[in-house]
Amino acid sequence: MSEVSRFPHPTRDEIELTEVLFALSDPARLALVRELSSGPLDMVDCSALGPDRPKSTRSHQVKVLREAGVIISELQGRNRRLTLRHDDLDARFPGLLLAVLGDPAAR
Repeated sequence: MSEVSRFPHPTRDEIELTEVLFALSDPARLALVRELSSGPLDMVDCSALGPDRPKSTRSHQVKVLREAGVIISELQGRNRRLTLRHDDLDARFPGLLLAVLGDPAAR
């Protein structure tokens, strides 16, 4: 993978609670995280981003989540694969995802 295709992601130790909470405060971003809690998705397949929204808005939503350390965005061909950083977030802030997203079995 070339350096141009990589986006910076914070390390586990660099993830800050205030940044995570800000990223999750937007309903569209929260919906995307809920969707990603079931597993990775290609960016074009994420219905939570809203196909009716401009591409720039969808990209910004993903950028906020990535920079906060909530998701990983990886290049796969001409697309981006989005993955929730569940293990990193649980290690940094135990119980946060469960508190914010609720029990996945209940959905």
